[in-house]
Amino acid sequence: MPSCVWLLALSLAALTGNTIGERTERNCSLTPPYLPSTAVNTTLQLQALREQMLHRNISAYIIPGTDAHLSEYIAPRDARVAFMSGFTGSAGTAVVTQTKATLWTDSRYWVQAERQMDCNWELEKDGRGDHILITCYGNAGHMDSDQILENYNINLESSNRSLKSIPLNLVDQVWKERPPIPPDNLTHLPSRVIQRSWQMKVEHIRNQIMDNPYEPTALLLSALDETAWLFNLRGNDIPYNPFFYSYTLLTMDEIWLFVHMDRVTDELKKYLNSSCTGSLCVQLKGYDTVRDHLKEYVAQPGIKVWIGTEYTNYALYELITPEDKLLTSSYSPVLTTKAVKDETEQRILRDAHVRDAVAVMQLLMWLEKAVPQGKETELTAAEYVNKCRSKQKDSRGPSFETISASGPNAALAHYSPTAETSRRLTVDEMYLVDSGGQYLDGTTDITRTVHWGTPTPMQREAFTRVLMGNIEISRTIFPSGTRGANMEMLGRRALWEVGLNYGHGTGHGVGNYFGVHEWPVGFQSNNIPFRSGMFTSIEPGYYKENDFGIRIEDVVMFLKLIDTSLLSSQQVRNSI
Repeated sequence: MPSCVWLLALSLAALTGNTIGERTERNCSLTPPYLPSTAVNTTLQLQALREQMLHRNISAYIIPGTDAHLSEYIAPRDARVAFMSGFTGSAGTAVVTQTKATLWTDSRYWVQAERQMDCNWELEKDGRGDHILITCYGNAGHMDSDQILENYNINLESSNRSLKSIPLNLVDQVWKERPPIPPDNLTHLPSRVIQRSWQMKVEHIRNQIMDNPYEPTALLLSALDETAWLFNLRGNDIPYNPFFYSYTLLTMDEIWLFVHMDRVTDELKKYLNSSCTGSLCVQLKGYDTVRDHLKEYVAQPGIKVWIGTEYTNYALYELITPEDKLLTSSYSPVLTTKAVKDETEQRILRDAHVRDAVAVMQLLMWLEKAVPQGKETELTAAEYVNKCRSKQKDSRGPSFETISASGPNAALAHYSPTAETSRRLTVDEMYLVDSGGQYLDGTTDITRTVHWGTPTPMQREAFTRVLMGNIEISRTIFPSGTRGANMEMLGRRALWEVGLNYGHGTGHGVGNYFGVHEWPVGFQSNNIPFRSGMFTSIEPGYYKENDFGIRIEDVVMFLKLIDTSLLSSQQVRNSI
């Protein structure tokens, strides 16, 4: 099979720099406990939730850090873990009993959790959500069925505990001021940024349904980016992500799109051919009717529904019965197709990165002059880079909350400054800025670490080894179909040689005016094999607690290696 190489699609604006920061965490061993100003008082929330649990005879209640679509990034109205615990990290699961409240999260967020939670909560330093209930008190746990994962039940089979779903979300019952859904209308992409119309995409996915040897009759799409990609639509329901609440049920003859109907304009109805009933006419249905419609469809004879288990909630999963009416794969054909960019997507995504690189270089030039004057902070730097991006063509805002971190704050891999935590930038510390933009033609993500003074020998060596890891993956030649998990250690090898490492992933897929984390492309064990036309970030790092942090991130594209005459005979043999 043809080999692939990496092509850097982002600027090489790597410098060195510095910064400041102060670590303030709770101390629950004191009497009275010490709580920083960033901690949230959760006494009333927990009291109200426990009353709901007691009324329903529930001994333990699980609160996932996701939404009904199992999204990585969620809307404020779905931030139930944050409402109950104060913790705002993007990965976390909470469990509440009548006597305890516990949060599970991974090493990226341990310090953040200690800063944000009060002493009503315990922190379990483990990100494995499927092991949570086994260690929890009580014989039964309950979850809202919209968010439940089948893996919880599978892993509980070896314990004496059971997991039960309930139709109501108890957190929503006590969340009196839950944020509303944004009122913005849905829009479709202009023709200049798309190569395939939604009709072409539908026919392509239908061909994959037809080619499946297990003969599914329908495909259920639950992930928000699946529906957005299929119909070339964008929305504003999720901060930093142009998605909208939706489901799609696609058969060989019909298309059902479930959305909030008050967001659909007459122009969009015309775009979707919603006034007809043919195989390329979209039948618009209310978002909340998806369960009833799916149940009605499954009740027919000869039906088999294909789902991607990574993003289908249990409330929908359990409707597809008996079992012979269900066909599962980790990812739907929409996600695996979307992962490979077409020629137009490749071109415009690279164009977006060129413009984005200008904004990053403007930031670094400004900081080089401003930091020695001692007036700038982590927060003003984040605001400045966002302002620079906003002036670029087709800007649609940041692609995530800017990570602007100096000194010990940079040792927190996903720290973002607030008015309470922002530190002044100085020439004596390292400074890490991880930022990105949404543009009509692409999504960007780049990290640079700088020092405006004299870094220590340890900092110089760590930076060099992180850079070596980035370069080693970037220049690797490998067979098409290689999985990222088989290459991930290349980003760590230089660090491993001196006993260093980092606790986050090495990279992730990137979209076209889509999610800045676009799965299933990346270096994790459950990611799909690399193919020409895919994009991913490469972002090794190193973090010394309470001292400094380093990360160097670029976005790269996979290309076929055509001119094998430039390779040695051994390299040619290895690439086949």
